Amino acid sequence: MRKTILVYGLISGAIAAVLMFSTVTFAENISFDYGEYIGYAGIILSFTLVFFGIKSYRDRIGNGSITFGKAFMIGLLIAVISSLCYVIAWLVLYYTIYSDFWPHYAAYVIDKMKASGASQQEMDATMEQMKHYNEMYKNPFINAALTFTEPFPLGLLIALISALILKRKEASSST
Repeated sequence: MRKTILVYGLISGAIAAVLMFSTVTFAENISFDYGEYIGYAGIILSFTLVFFGIKSYRDRIGNGSITFGKAFMIGLLIAVISSLCYVIAWLVLYYTIYSDFWPHYAAYVIDKMKASGASQQEMDATMEQMKHYNEMYKNPFINAALTFTEPFPLGLLIALISALILKRKEASSST
């Protein structure tokens, strides 16, 4: 079970990390809105390995059967490993080449608010919130915890759905 979880979790995490690096590399050419869509599409793509990891375990080790609980646990652990890889990739990016993320993102949000006719008071409040996030993200533990909450809920959902789809009772042997 451990090997299946590690292999599929690390492959899923590698896909998420590569797609994140790709998105950040082209961040100047795409808006934050599109970057967010592309990012979540990449996360969903990487989490397809949750399904295939559970299926692989069921077919190879479980002899074609697996309980919902075991399937969910395998999927959950694959999602945790993948999400941790995503966090590590973000931390590397954030503390090296993308350390100015929050000022750029704040400017983008304020420009969007101006275009939509937001009041100065609303923009000032948003700017304060962005400054707060910028300060929070300087702490690597808070940064990691907040970043983990981006992919993991999706992985949890995909693990649940995959476990429901892939659960299969043992074939009863008749004598």
